[in-house]
Amino acid sequence: MATFPITKRGAEMLKAELHRLKTKDRPEVINAIAEARAQGDLSENAEYEAAKDRQGFIEGRIKEVEGKLAAAQVIDPAGLDAGGRIVFGATVELEDEDSGEQVTYQIVGEDEADLKHGLINVGSPIARALIGKEEGDTAEVQAPGGVRHYEVIAVRYV
Repeated sequence: MATFPITKRGAEMLKAELHRLKTKDRPEVINAIAEARAQGDLSENAEYEAAKDRQGFIEGRIKEVEGKLAAAQVIDPAGLDAGGRIVFGATVELEDEDSGEQVTYQIVGEDEADLKHGLINVGSPIARALIGKEEGDTAEVQAPGGVRHYEVIAVRYV
């Protein structure tokens, strides 16, 4: 099984989700199935079917999260020393050369990516264009709206 990078914060989020699934969601769905069974005829019991579907989803998600945690290569961005280059976990400040708009992104794993919070997937076009760049470099990004040019203003490891 291949490993994949994830930040320390992302690993903690997956562990918290796994804990919630096992200690809260799983027992709740087991109780819902027991209650639906107590109502009698299971062939026409919509609550029973819904609870069984939910149980299947929860069990599948537990296996998925456990697998991801087992294959994760946890990287602590604060412990990185990449000599000012953009690497996985780095936080970068960029300026769009056309509009002058400044944005800040942290390059994270697939499960942590959330563009609204400035967290971009390491496999995204912008992250791939930024990897290896340094402060003062220009990155050319093939975006859906056309090619965009970003100047790297700052690189931090936090």
